[in-house]
Amino acid sequence: MERRDEFDAINSTLSEVQRAARRPCCGTVLTGPAGVGKTTLARQVTAEHNGVRWIAGTESARSIPLGAFANVVAPAAARDTIGVLSSARESLLSRGSLVLGVDDAHLLDPLSATLLHQLAIDGDARIVVTVRSGETLPDAVMSLWKDDYLRRIELFPFTKEQSVQLVERALGGHLEGLSAELMWEASGGNALFLRHLVDGAVESGHLREADGVWQLRGTTTVTAEFATLLDSRIEALPDPVRRVLDLVSLCEPTELDLLCGLAGEDAVDDAEIRELIRISRGGNRLAARFTHPLFGEVVRSRLGRARARRLRGKLVGAMQERGLDTGNDKMRLAELAVESDQDIGVVPLIEAARVAIGLSDVAAGERFSRAGFETAPTIDTADLLARSLLWQGKPYEAERVMSSVATDDLDEIGVLRWGMTQVSNYSFAMGDNARASQMLQMLRERITIPDLVLIVDGMDAVLAMHANRLEPAVELARAVLATTGASPTARFWAGFAAQRALALMGRSTDVAAIAADLRVPSSVDGLLRYSAAFGEEQALVNAGDFEGADRCAAKYAEFSSPGQYLAWGMTQTLSGFAAVARGRFPEAIIRLQEATAALASDAFSAWSFPARTALVQANALLGRVEPAREVACATRAALKPHVAVFEPSLRVAEGWLAVAEGVTVEGRRVLGEAAVSARESGQYAVETGALHSLARLGDGSVSGRLGELVDRVDGDLAPVYARHAAAVAAKDAGVLEKCGMEFEQIGAMPSAADAFAQASAAYDLRGNGSNSSRTARAAHRLATDCGGLVTPALTSIDDPLPLTPREREIANLVAAGLSNREIGERLTLSTRTVEGHIYRACIKLDVTDRGDLGGRARGEP
Repeated sequence: MERRDEFDAINSTLSEVQRAARRPCCGTVLTGPAGVGKTTLARQVTAEHNGVRWIAGTESARSIPLGAFANVVAPAAARDTIGVLSSARESLLSRGSLVLGVDDAHLLDPLSATLLHQLAIDGDARIVVTVRSGETLPDAVMSLWKDDYLRRIELFPFTKEQSVQLVERALGGHLEGLSAELMWEASGGNALFLRHLVDGAVESGHLREADGVWQLRGTTTVTAEFATLLDSRIEALPDPVRRVLDLVSLCEPTELDLLCGLAGEDAVDDAEIRELIRISRGGNRLAARFTHPLFGEVVRSRLGRARARRLRGKLVGAMQERGLDTGNDKMRLAELAVESDQDIGVVPLIEAARVAIGLSDVAAGERFSRAGFETAPTIDTADLLARSLLWQGKPYEAERVMSSVATDDLDEIGVLRWGMTQVSNYSFAMGDNARASQMLQMLRERITIPDLVLIVDGMDAVLAMHANRLEPAVELARAVLATTGASPTARFWAGFAAQRALALMGRSTDVAAIAADLRVPSSVDGLLRYSAAFGEEQALVNAGDFEGADRCAAKYAEFSSPGQYLAWGMTQTLSGFAAVARGRFPEAIIRLQEATAALASDAFSAWSFPARTALVQANALLGRVEPAREVACATRAALKPHVAVFEPSLRVAEGWLAVAEGVTVEGRRVLGEAAVSARESGQYAVETGALHSLARLGDGSVSGRLGELVDRVDGDLAPVYARHAAAVAAKDAGVLEKCGMEFEQIGAMPSAADAFAQASAAYDLRGNGSNSSRTARAAHRLATDCGGLVTPALTSIDDPLPLTPREREIANLVAAGLSNREIGERLTLSTRTVEGHIYRACIKLDVTDRGDLGGRARGEP
């Protein structure tokens, strides 16, 4: 992959150390905390030299005179200290030019430290030394840099933010948040590790770009160069310690008691003392992990297939003997077993697959269920395999798996499982409502047990909701929820449908009651909990409870595996949807772009539509026409009957896109159509939003209908919408200003900005210049806070600052934190033109730089 020299900090440090190491009579001391990468960097620097002598200070050799040099010097005949030092020096220099690497010099014995000091003073060697920060040092080591014999370079671990910036510069694009978290954890802030991780992941194809977002999928991978750097360190370890590392590499974290039983307590202790592993508590158990997470990849790559299978088998046997207490234990057992020399049977694989799918790790669910299906192709294994496949955008393979099941021999529970998975596949993944309806009808003909019929009713309600038949969906769902003794699975499907439908209908109070009682049973795929949660999120946003919406999204925000990327994408939708309503557009765009990239498969259209429509609207309101148009066209093309419920919301976003394109009349027409479409299908919350968009565009004729909707749509926003529209119709500046204040208090900043802008225009019509300027300042302040909000109401008002409309627009974007290049891309201007506008604006405002210009744009004195 072609990339510029992006790891500037690492390459600069590496070059600096190499230059110091190449100079005659010179060298470098690398200092830093444990784990920062001192030894790896030192070995990379010396790798270009032949015959490098490496020594290391250790606690065990610290009491032995010249103990660190024992393996690189010949035995001395002399017994006095001077004679021993002289003999050791001659032995080291007997082969000519000496390149010496010294690891952990803070642990050197006094005589070894003295010999090192003499070599540096005399200039007889090129030396690279590593020292851990904060340790007590021998005077001879301290003087290496204090007296300027060697150059000291201090290494620091990168923060997460620095690591992300580094990777994004390397890739030339945006790094997905989940991938950033996983790569940060894997590198431990070690910049050198991070560089090799990025290079290795790109080379292996595990780090790839999708829709402008770089995503890590699969395990972390390192380069062959990095593996070589660590190979010599691993090779020098005693066999028992290497066995410890081998076991941990296959099963990290490894329970301490289990590891001691397989490798021996002494070997485990030795590995910990050498700081190769660390022991920490997880729950009520102690477990071993690599000190450097990427070591596991290198150690594992050294294992042959036969040895790895045998060691996994040993781990499997030990785990089975100890017993499996948690779902995570079951997954770890299955993960080991599928590539081991042990046969654990089908049941543990089924149990592990259920756990994985419940935790939204569908890739792991596929591995376990496929292993079970290949051994025993039953309804249990087929159902789990098909469910994991359909979630990964493989609906036709899922259909083939389910078609292999002979349904004539199934009892009603088996028929229900077979049919429900088929319905999900046909509707959610394939978008084929006709086949989904046929399958539901078949289930109604074959299922007679009342509890199972309720599950079919719940699924029927979900399909009705997605098809935009909200009233039938709510009626079906309420009937299930009202049935005493309805199973958790039936209640989940019914609650899913009811939450989503009622949120669109504006009945957030009812949604809250259902959400409080909704549970995700183990029989239901974990990913469905995120889609069901969107109903609760949407209800809170529609009601103006943005703090509640943030709390709702936060409940689902913890992930630890790249296999959970689909769930992660869905949670980004929750957060991004709320961020759009609040006017946090830059944050929203990042979240929603990551969500749409994670859910890019056609099989996810039912789940990705909320993210896509919100992304169109966010881009449009910032004036980012091209990105908005691109997403809108793709979303419109994907709109089919199985996701008809999203049509009105998409129409609202398309209306704002038309406004951003400069055709406000067309935008009003589209928004009017969106309101009618929403009203006809009972989506009163969406209708309310569409009509209020028209009010923000100056259409006060919608005030009557908005007044009627106040009784239909719960929450704080609808009443303010109605008052705002009435004030627009009456050009009542005072009420418009008050509505702006109410919107701001609620947190609906785009609505507040437009209300203040309309108040400014109304005050100006009255000749009240001071009030007009005050409300204009409030409008521009909020527009800046939104990341550079652009609406007709904002562009039509007189600016309290003596700037042209273009200068004000650029000043707002400067205040929002955009660079000149980013502003140019946003406004389709050259960077030089942007600089010219900024220069003229600074002169007009008598400010000296961009920072002061941004402050004035925000209304600061």
